[in-house]
Amino acid sequence: MALSSGSKAILIILDGLGDRQSEKSGWKTPLQLARKPAMDKMACEGMCGLLYSISPGVVPGSDTAHLEILGYETPKYYPKRGPLEALGASIKLNHNDVAFRANFATVDKKMNVIDRRAGRIDTRTAHKLANALQGIVIDGVDVTVKHTVEHRCVVVLRGIGGDDVTETDPHENGKLLECKPLESRSAKTAQAVNKLAMEVYARLRGNPINKARKASKLPEANMLILRGGGEYFPVPTFAVRFGMNAICIAAGALYKGIARFVGMSAPDIPGATGDGNSNLKNKLAAAKKALKSHDFVFLHIKATDNFSHDGMCQKKAKMIEKIDREVIAPLLKAAGNDVVIVLTGDHSTPCCKGEHSGDPTPIVFYKKDNTRRDGVKKFDEINCAQGSLGWIEGKHVMPIIMNLTDRAKKYGA
Repeated sequence: MALSSGSKAILIILDGLGDRQSEKSGWKTPLQLARKPAMDKMACEGMCGLLYSISPGVVPGSDTAHLEILGYETPKYYPKRGPLEALGASIKLNHNDVAFRANFATVDKKMNVIDRRAGRIDTRTAHKLANALQGIVIDGVDVTVKHTVEHRCVVVLRGIGGDDVTETDPHENGKLLECKPLESRSAKTAQAVNKLAMEVYARLRGNPINKARKASKLPEANMLILRGGGEYFPVPTFAVRFGMNAICIAAGALYKGIARFVGMSAPDIPGATGDGNSNLKNKLAAAKKALKSHDFVFLHIKATDNFSHDGMCQKKAKMIEKIDREVIAPLLKAAGNDVVIVLTGDHSTPCCKGEHSGDPTPIVFYKKDNTRRDGVKKFDEINCAQGSLGWIEGKHVMPIIMNLTDRAKKYGA
């Protein structure tokens, strides 16, 4: 049931959508290469522009970009990556819990990291090892370890407070880093992290799974290396701030975590894997169903970013075509005149670079028969630059949605 009167909205974010032209791709971006009639229809009949999710030239992280686009400016609302990953893993957090991203890793007896991902240990095996790390208490602080996928875990120190500490992950093979406090309030956290490392090593080095891996000449998963630590704090919910009850349709834990951080529901979608094989039809069905019961739907698709990081321009273009065919086209048919559809990316990930960049990504706001048409004919980085919106920042997206859904309140008399 709607919390306030007005139209509904669906925000579609294709991760890492923006790109650069390069000689390898014939001086066209994947969006320019792709045949995407539905996206182009939105551009022809909507308002277009370019989006800097943070600000011009700033290279966004996926976490900060999404928070900004959803109306949560990061200087005030960013809890760091750890809590978002923990929420995405369905861990309930309380104020002052400190959460970290973690990798199962391989260390030698001198605590040298010799494999940051423990030979890219498989999900099933890593899950069993995580179970061996339950019930740990360090200096009276309860520790939660939850496995997510492959070598990745989340670690939560309950109620400890103080997240201004250094990481133990060296980010390359080398010495396991000592966790150090960067301010006095975080001294207990740093001490707990260092003691936790020794406890993890003590529990895992003799584990039967690791004995079997050693016998098979596979890297032992005998350490957790931590990064992205952040202290959880509650924020005003999306419903309170914008008067819309909202839901997130996504595969990745990070995006579900961001949604849960701001008070959205984020159900698991069958077949949603976050890669090129993700079941887009199931995600579309979930989004269409959600529009019947919610005012705002956040639909996230990850695969475009994956192909960008791997430098696969043609496959990224083919993925855009698949999204156009299996998501955008049927959504345009199903959505009524009272649904605002927004299509954009969280940031650019140029295939020629293989990493995030500070380039803007195209954005279009579409509401059938009820938005300005600005003459743009194609949805891509070059054509959308000619749109009526010019360039905007992430913090502008929600106010524009509020205006187009007739939910915006007058500023002044």
